[in-house]
Amino acid sequence: MRECGKILSACHKEIEKLIKPGITLFEIDRFAEEFILKHGAYPEQKGYNGYKYATCLSVNSVVCHGIPTKQKLKQGDIVSVDMVVNLNGWLTDSAWSYGVGKISKEANELLSVTRECLYKGIEQACLGKRLGDIGSKIQKYAESFGFSVVRNYIGHGIGRKMHEEPEVHHVGKEGRGLRLVEGMVFTIEPMINVGNYETILDADGWTVKTSDESLSAQYEHTIAITDNGPFIITE
Repeated sequence: MRECGKILSACHKEIEKLIKPGITLFEIDRFAEEFILKHGAYPEQKGYNGYKYATCLSVNSVVCHGIPTKQKLKQGDIVSVDMVVNLNGWLTDSAWSYGVGKISKEANELLSVTRECLYKGIEQACLGKRLGDIGSKIQKYAESFGFSVVRNYIGHGIGRKMHEEPEVHHVGKEGRGLRLVEGMVFTIEPMINVGNYETILDADGWTVKTSDESLSAQYEHTIAITDNGPFIITE
C-alpha cells in the first residue's frame, strides 16, 4: 500500500500543475488515468458500480463524486480531485482540493480550514484513541469557523477492497467509538461546507451537492495505525 500511495501522491502533485482556467474536467481525468497506468497501477474507481472514469471531480457546490465532463474550469472555481489507485491488488485513496487561479477570500479560507481538519483528524489516529476522537476534533475545528461537516459521506477502511470496516465519521464525541489498534488502515476525508451540512444526490446517481448551493471542499489521506503514531500512506 505504501508503494501504491506513492503513485497516488505523485499523481496529485502533477495534477496540481494542470489546474488552471480553461482546462476541462475530461482532460484532468484523462491525465490521471494515463499517469496511473504508466506507473503500473490501475484506477480502481473505473468500473466501480458502472462508474466510467478514473477520478471524481467535484467543482464548487459539488461535495463529492462529481463526474468528469467537458466543463471548463474558470477563474475562482475550486475543484476536488478524488482517486483510488490499485497496485498489485492493494488500494489507496486520496482527495485534494485546488483553487483555480485567483479565488475568493471565502473559498481560500474553506480550503485552508478543510485541509487543517484532515490533519487535526490524523493527529488523533493513535493507539488507544477512539474513532470519536477523530470526528470530534474535525467537527470542533470546522464549526469554530462557522463551517459545517458533511454527515452523509464518511471515511472507511481500505486494503484489498475500496470500502472496508471501519466507518470513519467526521463528527463525533471524544472517547466514543471503536478503539484504534495497530495495523488498522483507513481513510480520513472530511468534506466541509460553507453553508449547512445537508446534501442532495443528483439525478445521475453519483453527483452529491450542497443543499444550499454553498461551496464545499474535501481533503483525504489513507493512513495506517502504527506504534509510532499515524503513518500517512498517501502523503
